[in-house]
Amino acid sequence: MTKKTLLDGNASAAWGARLSRVQVVPNFPITPQTEIIETIAKWVSDGVFKTEFLRAESEHSVMSAAVAASATGARVFTASSSQGLLLMHEVLYIASGMRLPIVMVNVSRGLSAPITLWPDHNDILDQRDSGWLMLFSENNQEVLDSVIMLYKICESRNVLLPAFINMDGFYQSYTREPVVIPDQKKVDKFLPPRKAKVVLDPEKPMAQGVGVMEEYPYFREQVHLAHKNALKVIEEVSKDWGKMFGRKYDLVESYMMDDADACLISIGANTTIAKAAVKKMRDEGKKIGLLRIRVFRPFPKDLLRKLVENVKAVGVIDQNIAPGSGGILFHEIRSALYGKGISISNFICALGGRPISINEYIQFANYVLRSDTKESKIFFQ
Repeated sequence: MTKKTLLDGNASAAWGARLSRVQVVPNFPITPQTEIIETIAKWVSDGVFKTEFLRAESEHSVMSAAVAASATGARVFTASSSQGLLLMHEVLYIASGMRLPIVMVNVSRGLSAPITLWPDHNDILDQRDSGWLMLFSENNQEVLDSVIMLYKICESRNVLLPAFINMDGFYQSYTREPVVIPDQKKVDKFLPPRKAKVVLDPEKPMAQGVGVMEEYPYFREQVHLAHKNALKVIEEVSKDWGKMFGRKYDLVESYMMDDADACLISIGANTTIAKAAVKKMRDEGKKIGLLRIRVFRPFPKDLLRKLVENVKAVGVIDQNIAPGSGGILFHEIRSALYGKGISISNFICALGGRPISINEYIQFANYVLRSDTKESKIFFQ
């Protein structure tokens, strides 16, 4: 039965896995994602969630177990954060190279040193070339819904890739919001059991991920082509989800863009604050809009170019830093918009979870509205 309740982001992620009837959950605790696996552990203990709950000795082992379980045809879920995600890094490439539809929640947290418990996006964006699909959430409802949708996307024969859904640690993971928990029967209708075409079976031995030399580029090209396929599959699955559950998600969310002269581009939970800033400026008659990048890999280049067709300037908000280069999202946006003659500015802010206010977003937006130069500029909050 569908019900609406208060859930934090961690509980929302756990509900997504439970409703997806995940069969294997390899896990290892790390703040701030630990409550995801604690919630699942309690459900397993109470007998309300029947899944293999595998306690590993490290995050590297977690992802190794996830690869092995998924290769046998099981539906697999796991989660991590920060340094834990970095410890998985080596095995992430194996998961995508073997075309395994694992779904994972990353609860973003700034990387040490120095140590912080608050979020920025360097942990997840460090994985951008691993071959995984990458989605960023703004709220807890989106976390729950995305976990379920991603299984349908990843298990598509045209995709067959693992995927992340990212949430901002503490701001989402420990903040309760009204969340609709879908009816299990409706989810079962939307997401049938996984039917893997190729599986590891002791009765029919085979080798996967074997050594290749001259053929290696072919396999990497196939991962790239699967990402291109995924753009269409993500849109189709989101459309189907919207029809069944009443909540539709776009590759890029557009906010007050119809007559905008300029716009901000953002990812993650702080987009909510940016929207409040845009709304306040609109009330004052200033023609500013906002785009939220929801799907980061595959990068929705063509859609983004279309959405900024009528703006003269954009300001890219990065909650990350590539030292010596600038914001990671900024470089993706600048590359995608090459040749359009749009002024592009980069605002690097909220590193390590440093709080950011509506007024700071207003300052960014006012600068973008005044921008009369085609030269890219980078600003630090």
